[in-house]
Formats: sequence, C-alpha cells, structure tokens
Amino acid sequence: MTAPRIISGTAPVLIVADHASNAVPPGIDLGIDPALLETHIGIDIGTAALAEALAFALDAPAVIATVSRLVVDLNRDPDEPSGIPAASDGHVIPGNLALSDAERSLRLAAIHTPYHTAIDAAVAAHRPQLLLSIHSFTPQLATAPAEARPWPIGLLHNTDSRAPRLALPLLAARGLHVGDNEPYSGNTLNYTMDRHAEARGLPYLGIEVRNDGLRDAAGVAHWCAILADTTHQLLRQLR
Repeated sequence: MTAPRIISGTAPVLIVADHASNAVPPGIDLGIDPALLETHIGIDIGTAALAEALAFALDAPAVIATVSRLVVDLNRDPDEPSGIPAASDGHVIPGNLALSDAERSLRLAAIHTPYHTAIDAAVAAHRPQLLLSIHSFTPQLATAPAEARPWPIGLLHNTDSRAPRLALPLLAARGLHVGDNEPYSGNTLNYTMDRHAEARGLPYLGIEVRNDGLRDAAGVAHWCAILADTTHQLLRQLR
C-alpha cells in the first residue's frame, strides 16, 4: 500500500504525518537490516498513533503516510537527492544508492505524488484555518551523541511564524521546555508545510515530539490532550 491513509473530519484543521509508517512496498529492497525500520531512521515513532488520536479528538481531517521515509522522504523536495535518502544517521541505505533516473521517477510518482496530491485535495475540500504537521525525534542521534536534545516538544516554522508565536507561550505555560525551531530548523526542513501552508498563506505548526514520550498509549494520550487543547486555543486566537 502506498496511498496515504485519509481520516475525515469537520474541524477547520488539517493534520498531516509525513513519516508515520515504516512499511516498504513489495518489490523495493533497501538492503538494510529490517530492525532499522523500527528505529527513528525508518519511522517517526508514535506519530501515526498521535495523528490519529488528535484527528479523532478534534474531529479533524488527516492525511497520514503509509510508507517509510527510507523509501521516499515525503518531507523533502522530490528533485533533491534527499528525497530518496542514501543514508540516515550513519546508516547507508544500499538499495537507494544505484537507482536509475527512471527507477527514481517511478518511486516518486508512486509514493510522493499521491501523498501531496491528497493533501492538496484535503486543503481544497476542507479549507482549514490551521495545518498541523506531526513529527517525532529521537532523544539522541547516533552521529551526534554529545548533542543534547532536552526539549520534549519543538515547533518548526519557516517564514510564517504566526501560529508558533502563539503556541510557544501556551505550551510554556504548562511548564514545558519548548524548542523554537528545535531540534531542527523549519528554515531548512519544512518541505510539506512550505508547499501546502506557506505557499497558501495558511497558518501552521510543525510539531516535533520527542519519541520517548510516544512509545506507549499513555504517552500518546498525554500529548494528544496537550495538542488538542493548544489547537483549540490557537483557533480562537487566529480568528
């Protein structure tokens, strides 16, 4: 299955989850130890469950990826080499190293294009007032073990910071240490939101939850409650 999972809803919010799956479609051999697909390089751990829970809590539509980021990275420009990664956090992906232009184009057409077409369709159908992009990050990168990642949650944004500027104090008021463009910067890693939110002038939050908080149902429920309440407050303030 390569088509994204679509959840229906009526709230003026659209939820997307670019890296919610570790599935590898039949016929694709990444040439890696399958155990790596269970780690952060193969999937944003916990994001499928969080995106689904948040969609139901808000009664919001959602577009959730069903293919591993190691097959196609849906949050990257398809014209860039990183769209089909050759390596991730120190692990080489042999099956992606020698793709012909034709093979690369076929893979992108089968996975990247339908995902972003589905987001376009959801935006057109629901006309959301806010887009939420759900990601998670590992507490520590293997390639940067000395770099601390102390934030339980971070908000990513590029040039449009309307929603993050409102959400940062809302989350901080809960006693959370919130990363502002941490652990990554939305100035460089923001393809999906650049394409579907920035390009349309839609407010958005690029949400990064540290994945040690999403490894069980209790953690997912905890973050769902926080993000649902924050979203309700944001919608009131954005009007």
